[in-house]
Amino acid sequence: MNISFVGAGNVASNLGNLFTNAGHTVKYGTQNPKESQLSIADACAFGDIVCFAIPYSAMNSVLTGNMEVLENKIVVDITNAINIEDWSPLFLGEDSGGEQTARLLPKSKVVKAFNTIFADVMKTDKQLFNDQKLTAFIASDHKDASIIIKRLADEVGFDGCVVGGIKNARHLESIAHLNIAIAMGGGGTDAGFTYFQRKA
Repeated sequence: MNISFVGAGNVASNLGNLFTNAGHTVKYGTQNPKESQLSIADACAFGDIVCFAIPYSAMNSVLTGNMEVLENKIVVDITNAINIEDWSPLFLGEDSGGEQTARLLPKSKVVKAFNTIFADVMKTDKQLFNDQKLTAFIASDHKDASIIIKRLADEVGFDGCVVGGIKNARHLESIAHLNIAIAMGGGGTDAGFTYFQRKA
């Protein structure tokens, strides 16, 4: 599968490496491409799945400028609404970044996923905690896209968990804010959430 990232920071690089190791073809798009990187437009065109791992503040302009090429594609929003300077949360009220992305891209299959997982644990040797996998929470109004992203999350070493529609992206973003708050309070980023569900 062709997977592209808009962004080439730690989240994009580490998650992209997991996808590459699983046999997928991964490319990265940036505003100022270097070496093998693509332009943002070319990255949006390349991927069957296009993952956005850029600052929340940049999403509106980037999505608006590439909405046509993103039509009918699975778009994964990995962003969190934070102040870049200190990681403090930007509160969006009765809304979320994932829902905003879905409104901007009504002809795409928008999925909120991977935003609750730190880049530091998006590595093969860091994924397990006491033999337990980290949970990759997934929210989307498109069930087929949710299933594909869950399969991808499971494939690369996480425990994919579909939580329902894109409205639940606000809860995923709250989990991310809590994760960041614990980290900034001294817990560090070698950490994450695991959802346990007793099987009948």
